Amino acid sequence: MPAAGRISLGDVTIDVIRKRMRSIRLSVHPPDGRVRMSAPLRMALDTLRLFATAKLDWIRTQQTRVRQQPRVSTQEFRDGEVHFVWGRPFTLRVEEVKALPTVLLREEALVLRVRPGATLKKKEAVLEAWYRHELEKAAPLLFAKWEPVMGVKVATLLTRRMRTRWGTCDTRTHSIRLNTELVKKPAECLEYVVVHEMTHLLEASHNRRFKALMTRFLPDWAERKRRLNRGPAAPHGERTC
Repeated sequence: MPAAGRISLGDVTIDVIRKRMRSIRLSVHPPDGRVRMSAPLRMALDTLRLFATAKLDWIRTQQTRVRQQPRVSTQEFRDGEVHFVWGRPFTLRVEEVKALPTVLLREEALVLRVRPGATLKKKEAVLEAWYRHELEKAAPLLFAKWEPVMGVKVATLLTRRMRTRWGTCDTRTHSIRLNTELVKKPAECLEYVVVHEMTHLLEASHNRRFKALMTRFLPDWAERKRRLNRGPAAPHGERTC
């Protein structure tokens, strides 16, 4: 198990988790603004404290944001609910049919077809599978667009619903994992996440070089990031730096 510790800076308490990693990662979690720092195993505690002190204003700003973030209502998968697809609101229509479950997109309606008596869990699973399918269609097109531009190659795409991350990149295997919740966001937000994760194949850390590369490839990346983290589809609103 990774070693853990705690840093106190006035009214801010930071839980420190040590891992096999090269750089520090700071994150703020809802609903109460809990702060977590992931840090390299052998990095001195004084160094971590200095890093956190330099980020104190950022931490307080993010804590305010996550504490004010609207809570997401629990979906019951009933007729009339609003569900988002690529940033657009659709009214859910549930149809019970004696056939294989499926999802159809029709004008302003998201049609969820399930067998009679399907449970809430089953309805959720059918819709989640559809979101995964949509993401698995859209993401490879973006990989193909950006690979020749960036000079990198994505080996594997993985998709799943994630609680706190929009995407992750394994720089050793060149595999990228994307959150199926991205299908609820505008398409330009998915492109931002794809470019972000592909940039990690050139620079593993979120340092100055990483941001410069992002600006070169996607000049409006910061605005896309803001749009991504607005609204109820954000994965529990985690803020990271």
